[in-house]
Amino acid sequence: MSVELKLSRSNRIYRPSEALEGKIIVKTQSSISHYGIRLTVKGSVNLQVRGGSAGVVESFYGVIKPIPIVNRTIEVKSSGKIGSGTSEIPFSVNLRQRDENLERFYETFHGANISIQIYLVDTCINHYQQQWSSLLKVIKKIQLIFNNNHFLQRWQSFTLPKTLKGGFRVTGKISTQCSLSGPISGELTVETSAVPIHSIDIQLFRVESVLLGEKIVTETSLVQTTQIADGDVCHNLTLPIYVILPRLLTCPTTLAGPFSVEFKVAIVISFQSELSKLHKKSDAKTPRLWLAMETLLLELVRTK
Repeated sequence: MSVELKLSRSNRIYRPSEALEGKIIVKTQSSISHYGIRLTVKGSVNLQVRGGSAGVVESFYGVIKPIPIVNRTIEVKSSGKIGSGTSEIPFSVNLRQRDENLERFYETFHGANISIQIYLVDTCINHYQQQWSSLLKVIKKIQLIFNNNHFLQRWQSFTLPKTLKGGFRVTGKISTQCSLSGPISGELTVETSAVPIHSIDIQLFRVESVLLGEKIVTETSLVQTTQIADGDVCHNLTLPIYVILPRLLTCPTTLAGPFSVEFKVAIVISFQSELSKLHKKSDAKTPRLWLAMETLLLELVRTK
């Protein structure tokens, strides 16, 4: 016997106001009696604090109690029989009831310390030898997204001054509020640099904060590095900034009570030096004497 849980949307992306629709496909060589087929929608925010992010005492707590988002069960089919061959059982379940608070719903996300997941569990119960047992159990994850109808892209100017013999100055502007479906955009100009430039990169950082007792534990991790210039670029030439956001590693900026997910964008200028050849640019633990960096807060918003 085989069981497949098939959603009507192949991308499995839904909004809180929409219904999950699909069908349960059962293939069996003989008919099976059952006492009901049920479908459960479960969702939660899972928080954890790793030893490297907190002190010795806090690290003993490990995983913090999950924050429930949704837990709803419906009966797809009442007790009866599933005939031999292939059977298709349709279903439809709402993610959110009308009287539920929308603020308790969060978009799905997979981070280092914070994971937000919503999934479907399909269960069929039969009675065999006077004992109840689970006959079918299929889990299917879905992605939950939100829309923000008040999106207004923001820009911020930046200047990277650095004390170098002969001078150094880089100016430009970059978007600090942008849509998840669009790029991080802007422009950059190297006005002067006494030391030859090795590369210019745009780095995206994820900042996860978890409330642990009376303490907020925060961890910043590098998500993506995009090179926009290679080598010693021409001075006073405007360079475009255009960075595509990684879909699976980002989500709307979320500021909740027990946790938050925020983002930062950094403009990184690395110079041609012997020291820069010894270390990777993505290694945050090495000295940064060969770098000039400007970091700005970045707000990500989900739009249509």
